[in-house]
Amino acid sequence: MLTLLVGLLYLVSGRAVRSQDATGSRFVCNAIPPGAEPGCGYNPTGNRVQSSTPVEDELRNTIIQLRETILQQKETIVSQQGTIKELNSKLARCEAAADESTQGKSRGQGSRRKELGKNTMGDLPRDPGETIDQLGKTMQSLKGRLENLEQQSLRLPTTNVSAGGVSALAPLPPELRDLLRQRLGALETQLLRKVAELEEEKSQLYNETAAHRQRTENTLNSLLERITELEKSNSAFKSPEDFKVSLPLRTNYLYGRIKKSLPEMYAFTVCMWLKSSASPGIGTPFSYGVPGQANEIVLIEWGNNPIELLVNDKVAQLPLSVSDGRWHHICITWTTRDGFWEAYQDGERLGTGDNLAPWHPIKPGGVIILGQEQDIVGGRFDATQAFVGELSQFNMWDRVLRPVDIVGLANCSAYMPGNVVPWIDANVEVFGGASKAALEICEDRAFDS
Repeated sequence: MLTLLVGLLYLVSGRAVRSQDATGSRFVCNAIPPGAEPGCGYNPTGNRVQSSTPVEDELRNTIIQLRETILQQKETIVSQQGTIKELNSKLARCEAAADESTQGKSRGQGSRRKELGKNTMGDLPRDPGETIDQLGKTMQSLKGRLENLEQQSLRLPTTNVSAGGVSALAPLPPELRDLLRQRLGALETQLLRKVAELEEEKSQLYNETAAHRQRTENTLNSLLERITELEKSNSAFKSPEDFKVSLPLRTNYLYGRIKKSLPEMYAFTVCMWLKSSASPGIGTPFSYGVPGQANEIVLIEWGNNPIELLVNDKVAQLPLSVSDGRWHHICITWTTRDGFWEAYQDGERLGTGDNLAPWHPIKPGGVIILGQEQDIVGGRFDATQAFVGELSQFNMWDRVLRPVDIVGLANCSAYMPGNVVPWIDANVEVFGGASKAALEICEDRAFDS
């Protein structure tokens, strides 16, 4: 009985195994040698099973070509990264050169590069113009190098395989080409911006240098004129400005003349010391006439009228009174803006006004006459308008002086000669019996008072 049961179990298990083999699948696992390609057939001993199927050969060649393509693209990207690093280095040198050109003016030539024997491919030239040219050449060189890289990348093989199993030539993936173009565009934009900044900086430096040179030349010219005037001054006076002009008679032939003329001005201040007891009216202390307008600037007291200031033949009455036979310091300021004027006597502002020839510029190239009113430029005087008395320290500026400056001139605590017309012996001529005599105005004024 036991033997029969064992036999039945053996028969049942055998049928189950045969039915599984008929309906299921069997998987056989073989070992793959290290470094071998997966997916290829190997026998149980580890030897590769050679297949002669054309499809498998084609796929194998495709995989090899893909690997070569990836390696070549990797080398191209590494080369492009080096180019980008070189461009960033050059941009940093451009920024350093811009800082050096800004600060290098004060440091002088000592801070320049001295390594002249080296290969300074990336060094910047000393002159800003050469810097711009060098940047342009560098940019063109970099563009050429990147274009060469792109052309080389066009010759790299692709994954397309012809029917005969031979790969065809095709460009790099569009993403890589777009990335290269974007990098090239960004670098070109940065270089162009840096070139524009250098050009602007060069222009600013040139303008600042030209302005500084012009100011220096003007100062030197003023000093040279001052030295020349001092050298030509009359030795009879203690100082070339310590003198007076005397006009003792009311005639049409006694007058003084200032050798210097005026530039075009949009404001002025004229100050002087004068002494007169003439009546009626002290006459015309000074007048400035230009071609086409004999009354460009006139200070006059005629008859019983108050003292008047004329600008371009327009009139303003001044609240001044100086006909008491004593020395008085008077200053008149005017600006073309709204025609605003001020009148000072002995350092005190006595009156102001506006709308006196507003927005009119004082014309240049005229003649300044002391003691007479001009009907034509430099002549045709009227005796009834002549000044009778003494004048000194006639100075003129092309700006409005501050009240504190005028007070300093009036109380003799400041010496400030006019920047357009200074009171200098060599600058004043006298005619018709007018005379010049030594005068130290502050001492004589103290004695007079």
